[in-house]
Amino acid sequence: MNIKIVPMTADHLEELEKLERICFSRPWSKKMLAEELENECAAFLVAEDAVTGKVVGYAGLLVVADEGYITNVAVFPEYRRQGIAAQIIQVFINFAKGNRLAFLTLEVRPSNAAAIALYQGFGFEEVGRRKNYYDLPKEDALILTREFDDEEEAL
Repeated sequence: MNIKIVPMTADHLEELEKLERICFSRPWSKKMLAEELENECAAFLVAEDAVTGKVVGYAGLLVVADEGYITNVAVFPEYRRQGIAAQIIQVFINFAKGNRLAFLTLEVRPSNAAAIALYQGFGFEEVGRRKNYYDLPKEDALILTREFDDEEEAL
């Protein structure tokens, strides 16, 4: 599938709210997503079908000082396993390198093997665990982090 990655706009909010409800037990509301449009520390990217413009996935990144926190990463079920999330994560990694972030980090359910494999493929490593972070069902969160060092910047 040919996709293009674009910054999230108000035009995306309806579809992203649907995607949130499909993917997460505690979905972000349209209002919460809209608030991120005004957040200067946030970069939310949307993956669209390059031909039809249909929203197929999205992810968010919050940057605080030199730290990057990946928020939600979601792809509509019928578009999963086509490299869409990977393309967005790669954009975030390129951004992190270009802006000299110390690291990117995120939380993921230990039961989400596909996501863990995706992140590990990008060099994320487990650095901790948040007890009972998720509910519906109750589950810990693995904290996965990819650190960037100055040698990597020179490559």
